[in-house]
Amino acid sequence: MATQDFYQILGVSKDASERDIKKAYKRMAMKYHPDRTKGDKDLELKFKEIKQAYEVLTDPQKRQMYDQYGHDAFEQARQGGGGPGAGGFGGGADFADIFGDVFGDIFGGGGGRRGQARAQRGADLRYNLELSLEEAVRGKNVELKIPTLVECEDCDGSGAKKGTKPETCSHCHGAGQIQMRQGFFAVQQACPHCRGKGTVIKDPCRSCHGQGRVEKTKTLNVKIPAGVDTGDRIRLASEGEAGEHGAPAGDLYVQVHVREHPIFARDGNNLYCEVPVSFTKAALGGDIEVPTLDGKVKLKVPKETQTGKHFRLRGKGVKSVRTGAVGDLICKVVIETPVNLSSKQREMLEELEKSMGEGDEAAKFRPKEKGFFDGVKQFFDDLRG
Repeated sequence: MATQDFYQILGVSKDASERDIKKAYKRMAMKYHPDRTKGDKDLELKFKEIKQAYEVLTDPQKRQMYDQYGHDAFEQARQGGGGPGAGGFGGGADFADIFGDVFGDIFGGGGGRRGQARAQRGADLRYNLELSLEEAVRGKNVELKIPTLVECEDCDGSGAKKGTKPETCSHCHGAGQIQMRQGFFAVQQACPHCRGKGTVIKDPCRSCHGQGRVEKTKTLNVKIPAGVDTGDRIRLASEGEAGEHGAPAGDLYVQVHVREHPIFARDGNNLYCEVPVSFTKAALGGDIEVPTLDGKVKLKVPKETQTGKHFRLRGKGVKSVRTGAVGDLICKVVIETPVNLSSKQREMLEELEKSMGEGDEAAKFRPKEKGFFDGVKQFFDDLRG
């Protein structure tokens, strides 16, 4: 067959480890496999050379003989001679076995215990927790009732009746998989008798019916840290569903949602609110009371304050759950126009309006108004021009 050196065929050195040889074979077999080369005879021959090199170099005895005698050992064995290769290279492992062994590492197959299905870890669970803004800012201890699967106490999660234990599957001998030959290939699949577990339960537990888990609503006391916000997630390790037959439990994730507040809006660690201020207070200045999460505080409003002005109260926001930094409270002033005026009050306002005059004389009292209308006039002049 091939006269090229087996080490050169696989592209490895003569002192390469078995692991390196297997890795090289995987790489080259994927490239030259007949399913990929679509009937190219030269590449099929190349694939047979690769397979033969792999068979020899992964068998310690054959590799030793090859290193000592080279291809002569192979030729003598093929012809049935009694030379150093009498054990035979050509009579080595069937290609289907090699294919399953090597590609099983990639696709999850492989012989023996390596193919046995592992008991599955329990599923993760999510609990949606709704909090008020005050609860989210200050933190809270909450009691959660979680419907889930827990380990059966009667059988300790094994699924077998107390005093017994699961037995090794007689069909797959504990491997969890069986091998089916389909022409050129050997295909591995989960053992149908034990469903890939490698064991069978002949006398199941009556409490869990052989499942190893039972449904139960468990109660958890959870401390919600101060400063959480909508979208934050708290992980409780191993508080999810119990795993299968003693496998680790999943985790429980508490998903936080903070309800809208009638006064405050939150953005990160800062709080925002709108504070109505009377027309006269905004014009003349004075003190007003503004709400915070810790109670009311006084805020000094300068005279001639305009609507939309922001005042920052430092340290009156939210303490960060991650850094410990405390945000601010930003108050937006909204000037409230008087309503339900009496006749006398309307007359007084009319007198105030007259006292401010008109045109340029009134501009010093209402500079924003004048600036706005000057801008409007300039806009239309530019359109006409």
